[in-house]
Amino acid sequence: MRLVFWVGFWTFLLDQASKWAVVHLMNLAVRGQIDVWPPFLTFRMAWNYGINFGLLSGQADVTKWVLIAVALGIILFVLVWVRRDPPGRWGLVSAGLLIGGALGNVVDRLLYGAVADFLNMSCCGINNPYAFNVADIAIFAGAIGLVLFPSRDAKPGRKVV
Repeated sequence: MRLVFWVGFWTFLLDQASKWAVVHLMNLAVRGQIDVWPPFLTFRMAWNYGINFGLLSGQADVTKWVLIAVALGIILFVLVWVRRDPPGRWGLVSAGLLIGGALGNVVDRLLYGAVADFLNMSCCGINNPYAFNVADIAIFAGAIGLVLFPSRDAKPGRKVV
């Protein structure tokens, strides 16, 4: 479990440090966009009041508290899951990534009322209108990792619940 907490802590710290640097030091909230490595990487400020792709962004105040509660519920679920049925090392790392990323987005909602998204990647003539952040990457990687590395006791034919 210690590995889960350390990975979660460093993921959370990296996410919050990157957001602070981009929003406050680079003043992206005012500038709107900074070309880092066009067209592949652009910092483009986007305040996400909902979930992925701006879904559920209506009723911002109610949505904020519902999404905070859901994120905290998921964090608790993952902690209980890895405690009851500990996965191997990569599963623990995955749990830490998911937890650290989820906490990063929860803190954004508490501080700003929305999640600070700023990474925008486009390629090959396709202009991606969406932005994301370090926490989103960690949540995605953590969720995939928990699927790929579920438990030490997982055996072929054994039903994992």
